[in-house]
Amino acid sequence: MGLPGSAPSAPAGSPQPSSQPTPQPGSAFAPPGGGSAFGPPGGTPPGVPAPGGSAFTPPGGIPVLLPPEGALWPDRMRAMLRMPSTERPEPQVERGAGSVPRVLDLTLRIGELLLAGGEGAEDVEAAMFGVAFAFGLARVEPTVTFTLLGISHQPSLTEPPLTMSRTVRRRGTDYTRLAAVFHLVDGITAHEVTLEEAYGALAAIRRNRHPYGTWVLTGAAGLLAGAASVLVGGGPVIFAGAAVAAMLGDRLAWLLAGRGLPEFYQFAVAAMPAAAMGVLVDHYGHWIPGATGLQSSAVITGGLFALLPGRALVAAVQDGLTAFYITAAARLLEVVYLIVGIVVGVTLVLYCGVTLGVDLNPDQALRSYDRPWVQLPAAMVLTLAFAVLLQCERGVLLAATLNGGVAWTVFGVLHQRAGGNQVAATAAAAGLVGLFGQLMARYRYVSVLPYVTAAIAPLLPGSATYFGLLALTQHHPQAALTQLTKAAALALALAIGVNLGNEIARLALRTPGTAIPRRGAKRTRGF
Repeated sequence: MGLPGSAPSAPAGSPQPSSQPTPQPGSAFAPPGGGSAFGPPGGTPPGVPAPGGSAFTPPGGIPVLLPPEGALWPDRMRAMLRMPSTERPEPQVERGAGSVPRVLDLTLRIGELLLAGGEGAEDVEAAMFGVAFAFGLARVEPTVTFTLLGISHQPSLTEPPLTMSRTVRRRGTDYTRLAAVFHLVDGITAHEVTLEEAYGALAAIRRNRHPYGTWVLTGAAGLLAGAASVLVGGGPVIFAGAAVAAMLGDRLAWLLAGRGLPEFYQFAVAAMPAAAMGVLVDHYGHWIPGATGLQSSAVITGGLFALLPGRALVAAVQDGLTAFYITAAARLLEVVYLIVGIVVGVTLVLYCGVTLGVDLNPDQALRSYDRPWVQLPAAMVLTLAFAVLLQCERGVLLAATLNGGVAWTVFGVLHQRAGGNQVAATAAAAGLVGLFGQLMARYRYVSVLPYVTAAIAPLLPGSATYFGLLALTQHHPQAALTQLTKAAALALALAIGVNLGNEIARLALRTPGTAIPRRGAKRTRGF
């Protein structure tokens, strides 16, 4: 008998119960075999990765291989910027405290030239960090926000930081100056240029004149518009009309720029001569001896090719894809304002033409022009003229022109011959442009922009933009929405394709090294 309050005992001679507890059914919230659903399986010690890996990013971040010392400075500096400041390698050069303000000032001045020249925010930050790091400043954090540059240096955790900033007041396109700044940064990061020599070289770069004069640029604008009109089906008369209209628009834009008017009005006025020439060709073209079947739309399309802000669009999308969202949003807003200016100028002229009885034919948008032996030279001439407008170095003109020819060839094969989707064909051609441009830029240790920006000119959505505006002035909102949506899709495909080609080239051409893997920034998955 058991004691009062105790559990009853088994009778003598009967089997005694086991002292081990009887297994009970498991919990619906516990994994089979025991353990916690929130711990590593199999009793893996904390901090040790599970055998099958984790579906989430580890708390310390994803290991990133730091390129070795001999790698290209943009690759190495981008990797270092993604590291915490406490894990970056120490600079090889030590500087005294008195030189820190001058180093930061030089860094901001170099970043200003790069940002003013249209370089992406990620590359500007990499260049600024590379210059500061080469002069012995390890704990620096550069920031780029559209027109504002900043840099902060904290010598140690117990000392206050020194922060400086600079605003980009004037922006202009000069890829020759951009290439010179890239060479200067390359020399600084290779420890071949002293601080005083860097200041002298920077002053020389600022003093250098543009490689092409204003009248050469005006002629290039006319050549670009004429080649673009041939690209979409124009003949010799249309080429001449588009060239004259583009040169007149360019001189009007120069006149307004000299008076200090904003770019919105410059683009609006510059777009008017091309639209007016198209209206004149449509209304009086039959008076020209021997001219039959003139395409007035080709004249206006050629003028739009010379004005569409393809460079700003590519830079905006690149900044967005590299997580510089504020800069990307500001650049996209700039693109929208410029395009609205073009829309206002063209629409006013087209509306006046329609009111006066000019019968512009919107059915020309449905026609397909497939003359590869005419269109390919026209695309290459267009690219060459655009490269001159961008103030590219003379040694770059041939490579950029060939890259533009490759872009149009790929687009023609995929879209015109194979019958593929136009947006997909544009993205594929732009991807090859970015890939080959990155290869050529790495070979010459310069920016990729001179090899890419001009080469995408034949792929700009000039025709879709014009026919959308024409449908808008003729009170066909559905057709206008279709054409303008198509133009926006082509523009985004162009920008994303270029960026994707650049990234593929960077991955394929990564310099191998034996550096110890370091931790990059912790990635998120949207929550």
